[in-house]
Amino acid sequence: MENKKHTKKVIAEPEVVQDGEFMLEPVPENKRRSTRSQIMVWIGFGYAVTGLIVGGTLGGSGGAGLPPLQAFLAIMLGMGALFLITSFLGIAAQRTGLNLSLLSRYSFGHKGIVIPMAIMALLTLGWFASILGMIGDIWGAWIGNPTGVIVFNPAEFGFEGVAPITLEVFLACLLWGIIFTITAIRGMGAIEKVADVCSPIIMLVAIVVGIVFIAQSGGPAAFVEKAGVLDGLGIGNGITVVVGSWIAGAIMGVDLFRFNKNIKAVFWCAAACFIFTNPILNFVGYIGQVHIGQYNYVMWMLGVGAIVAILGVFVWTTALWTTDNGELYCNSLYTGPALDAFGVKVNRKVLVGICGGIGTILGSLAFYQLFFADFINVLGSMAPPLCAPILADYFVFGKNKYDVKLLNKHPSVRWAGLISFGIGAILGFLFQYVIPLPLGLPAGLVAMLISFVLYIAIYKMTPDYKVDQALVQSLDQ
Repeated sequence: MENKKHTKKVIAEPEVVQDGEFMLEPVPENKRRSTRSQIMVWIGFGYAVTGLIVGGTLGGSGGAGLPPLQAFLAIMLGMGALFLITSFLGIAAQRTGLNLSLLSRYSFGHKGIVIPMAIMALLTLGWFASILGMIGDIWGAWIGNPTGVIVFNPAEFGFEGVAPITLEVFLACLLWGIIFTITAIRGMGAIEKVADVCSPIIMLVAIVVGIVFIAQSGGPAAFVEKAGVLDGLGIGNGITVVVGSWIAGAIMGVDLFRFNKNIKAVFWCAAACFIFTNPILNFVGYIGQVHIGQYNYVMWMLGVGAIVAILGVFVWTTALWTTDNGELYCNSLYTGPALDAFGVKVNRKVLVGICGGIGTILGSLAFYQLFFADFINVLGSMAPPLCAPILADYFVFGKNKYDVKLLNKHPSVRWAGLISFGIGAILGFLFQYVIPLPLGLPAGLVAMLISFVLYIAIYKMTPDYKVDQALVQSLDQ
């Protein structure tokens, strides 16, 4: 009862109210969203082009691939691991109602969150810009370049093999960047409305295209026979590809789970993304790569006919709309609390507008084409260890300290969290680029497990443990 009373008091304080999106406070029970709406958000969030890319990789787009049974196992095991990680993070978020930044205070400290949140902010900004670039590519392939105007030619700056950004691509990125920013500014309600309309359509189209590809291949038996010659990737590397594509997104899920009404909703939402949506995209990408040598089925749809082409462009744009909304929405929840830790108070809508503007400019000027792979891989390898201190602190050292009354009473820095995360982030980078792990084990996931163990080992050796004991005892006084 005391917790509820305190929550109401915090919400009533005008300086922390942030347009109903709870950037600096927990989501109260009476503001939680329906499970159905949240499931639709997760379907839309999970519909990311990386799902098709992963399927294409397993289907041999890089030269090496996996036969059908091994590809199936790689997808199921990889997505199963992501489902578990996301669900455990979701439990902590649902029970506390806190976004990732606020939840991190308990394991990183009031100001210690700045470094991990900066990484997540850069990661989401890069994804936002990259997704706009993906949309621009599809619109450019559909419309062509009737104006003949080139806005930006990467070859003039030493980037060989990168197509020029035409006026049509530039305007498509600019237009959709503005639209995505507006919906993200409006908050979770607007994101749900987009997802409710678009999510069922985009999934239905993906499933239908997969069935058509199988039929065109001569049926399931003929397809399996054709795909059976693939080899060279290894199931360990296949799992690495699957896990690495989405583990950073699993961490972002905290900011969505805090709106869930109960733990059951957490599992349903995680399943919507990692058991249903993303595996389907993996399979469709795999089928497309094997059948026509193209994992992006929308490119195939552009050549079928005018009506099918229009449907493909619509599906691609709206699908990535739901994903980009999540990227930009979460970005403000990383930057806002980090700035607040140093006394800088910025309205969430302003943050979304600024980051959306920067991301739109980057996306319109070939960020995706030039920097996507390296940028995402580097930060993606360093991001997974961020969740390890949160999971270890919440599930190993007890939930009783996660009282809203202690939200703003943490020390500036919690060394157990920063040290374990720092070591894990460095190891994640080294495992990805310098010291490859045996059996193709996923760099980010292994680094996360190491950070988890390190936090447990370090926690009681630092002042953090005694500080937490004192804070918990103060609740009873």
